[in-house]
Amino acid sequence: MNASTQLTQTPIEIAQQLAAEFAKTAAERDKTGGNPKAQRDLIRQSGLLGLSISKQYGGQGADWHTIFKTIQTIAQVDSSLAHVYGFHHLLIATVQLFAQPEQYGPWFEQTARENLFWGNTLNPLDRRTTASQLSEHEFIFHGDKSFCSGSIDSDVLLCSGFNAENKLLIGVIPTAREGVSFLGDWNNMGQRQTDSGTSHFEQVKIHKDELLLNPGPLSTPYSSLRPLIAQLIFVHMFLGVAEGAFETAKETVQSQKAWSKSLAENAVNDPFTQKHFAEFYVQLESVRLLAEKAVHTLQWAWDIGEALDAEQRGQVSIAIATAKIAATNSSLFITQNIFQVMGARATTAKLNLDRFWRNVRTQTLHDPIDYKYQELGEWVLTAKVPDPSFYS
Repeated sequence: MNASTQLTQTPIEIAQQLAAEFAKTAAERDKTGGNPKAQRDLIRQSGLLGLSISKQYGGQGADWHTIFKTIQTIAQVDSSLAHVYGFHHLLIATVQLFAQPEQYGPWFEQTARENLFWGNTLNPLDRRTTASQLSEHEFIFHGDKSFCSGSIDSDVLLCSGFNAENKLLIGVIPTAREGVSFLGDWNNMGQRQTDSGTSHFEQVKIHKDELLLNPGPLSTPYSSLRPLIAQLIFVHMFLGVAEGAFETAKETVQSQKAWSKSLAENAVNDPFTQKHFAEFYVQLESVRLLAEKAVHTLQWAWDIGEALDAEQRGQVSIAIATAKIAATNSSLFITQNIFQVMGARATTAKLNLDRFWRNVRTQTLHDPIDYKYQELGEWVLTAKVPDPSFYS
């Protein structure tokens, strides 16, 4: 995919082209796990890594609808790649929300110019990495971080550590910085090519101007949009996986004969099969509409910018929590129940169709959905919006 191709295609068309390529090897790559280097390089070459960067820094300045749609499109065939690609845009947004243009401008310009891939070693729940101050302008990060999605084969890392005052410090460094290493120990049942294992910081030097201090993490309603963007990435990943499972099941059933006891000859005319697909469709449409509303609400808040107040931010969190609950439940239901309509042959290891369920089951555990119910229920009953955290 070259520059001239990018000029004649929309971002969503480029994502569709990438998805078609990824689909050829997705089932086999899911089995083997490890780092999808070749596929990540295709994303680099596509130009989509600059999608969320403002045009003034050489990016495309796309709106959130477009960004999330590209994530959803890739997730339809490969949720691991959708995950690391989505997190790249989350990390770009994190820097924009936690810092000022004079700090992040050069990073964005280089990212857009060189198609740099950002990786995540933030994980605020893992406190094993410490941040010690050596001098007025230099810090040392030391320790381990778990769940570091997209860290291997990244070009830039978002990293964090806790200082002696128990304050979370977040920095941006080159992945190749001396002292940074990766254990490559991610071996979970799903999201097998996200490289979400452990990163190690061995006395890594962090310059003060690499720390995001102004306004800093979750310090204002506007900066607190960061976790909501993360949650909406998950919504579109779950929706994309469910859509991919749905389309796979539909294509399979359209060529099948009906069960021997059915009065219909072909599966597409069997009333029980039709009922299952109707239920799948209703659930997908419900999530699509809730996701669309959530994206619209986020874009509204994003456009308000630093003038965003706590109540407005809370409206966004409610819209996204609603979509997250629906996307979680529907994606798990659909990816499990496609086998009910496809039959026993669909369980062959060669097809590896259980990857749809394994991937959403793994990623839906990122943060407990029970607490989304609690936040939403509290708002319904008391009108109190959720308090900002790294997960809400």
